[in-house]
Amino acid sequence: MKKYSIETSCVQSGYEAKNGEPRILPIVQSTTYKYDTADEVAALFDLAAEGHMYSRISNPTVAAFEKKIAELEGGVGALGTASGQSATFLAILTICNVGEHIVAMNNLYGGTYTLFSSTLKKLGIEVTFVDYNATDEVIESKIKENTKLIFGETLGNPGVELLDIERIANIAHRNDIPLVIDNTFATPYLCRPFEYGADIIIHSTTKFLDGHATSVGGIIVDGGKFNWESGKFYHLVDKDPSYHGLSYTETFKEKAYITKARVAFLRDLGAVMTPFNAFLTNLGTETLALRMDRHSENALKIAEFLENHPKVEWVNYPLLKSSPSYELAKKYLPKGGSGIISFGVKGGVDEGKKFIDNVELASLVVHVGDIRTHVLHPASMTHRQLSEEQKRDAGIKENMIRLSVGIENANEIIEDLERALEVI
Repeated sequence: MKKYSIETSCVQSGYEAKNGEPRILPIVQSTTYKYDTADEVAALFDLAAEGHMYSRISNPTVAAFEKKIAELEGGVGALGTASGQSATFLAILTICNVGEHIVAMNNLYGGTYTLFSSTLKKLGIEVTFVDYNATDEVIESKIKENTKLIFGETLGNPGVELLDIERIANIAHRNDIPLVIDNTFATPYLCRPFEYGADIIIHSTTKFLDGHATSVGGIIVDGGKFNWESGKFYHLVDKDPSYHGLSYTETFKEKAYITKARVAFLRDLGAVMTPFNAFLTNLGTETLALRMDRHSENALKIAEFLENHPKVEWVNYPLLKSSPSYELAKKYLPKGGSGIISFGVKGGVDEGKKFIDNVELASLVVHVGDIRTHVLHPASMTHRQLSEEQKRDAGIKENMIRLSVGIENANEIIEDLERALEVI
């Protein structure tokens, strides 16, 4: 942050009160807006003036939330969307056309994996998956002439593997393509990928940013530093006939990418964030720093407990000293390792399900990243659409449990887990 610490900026509402207006972010629950002149509306639709033309494209409440997350991440602009999935989808479509290609790390959230391997394929966009820990040479060997980006997650879902963002960014930039990072699990409080070379950041705001399991949403943040005029991204440079021959890079400079995402793809596909969800998610971000500290503190204590339990085969948490990511975590996650742990119970699917069926404080929900503790068996639940080979490639083991650690008392969470493990 230029002026304030990230802790203070989390608390600020993103709404600048003036002349006695209320300090809390107002909910502008409106589809449309009133103007004074015909020319004013014409200028908005020509993108010659700033303002709100229709809530399918922008809304004052959503805009305040977008501004806040852009500032927290250190970007030049942001775009709120209906979900994390729509944020990923729009982020890709803004860069990729039919017949083009992306490289993606293999340890992705199941919904992202199926989006890439199935839906994008149907739209004529090819995706090559590569091990997140592969060497530079292996990753570069997957890049083709028509490759338009590399995609990865700061912390993999559900395996919690930590990506070396700076290394992957260097690979991307050597090949004149951007790095797109899903920063959902880390949040801008724990890690700011733009500082390590990422170009575009996305979040499922449904998770830690909301923090209370109330509001589905997503957001795309533009770092504003990538050179879109390298010759590979003609659709951002060439004149857009739908806006009377406007060139995004020429007109919007460092905001070319995020502007096109909004006025072309959000306009056409309509995956908008609602004002009420923006209001609730903004409210959640006001306690983000406090919550992420507590999530991280609890998760490390619980990971250490699990690591020493006789019925647990393995544990993955980036700030465990035994973790292969430990040294990397000191660089990227100095404030904490977030609230997600993956671990394997001794046995297989049946033992994993038995453990889940016997927790009491922790709840079985298809969700992560809120104030309550949750458990899930990815192989039989979130990743069940994947083939056995795809599960192996994505690191989804049959005995894997994804544990989303809440902000309850850590000792009480441990007692609950211990009781459930004893039943196995």
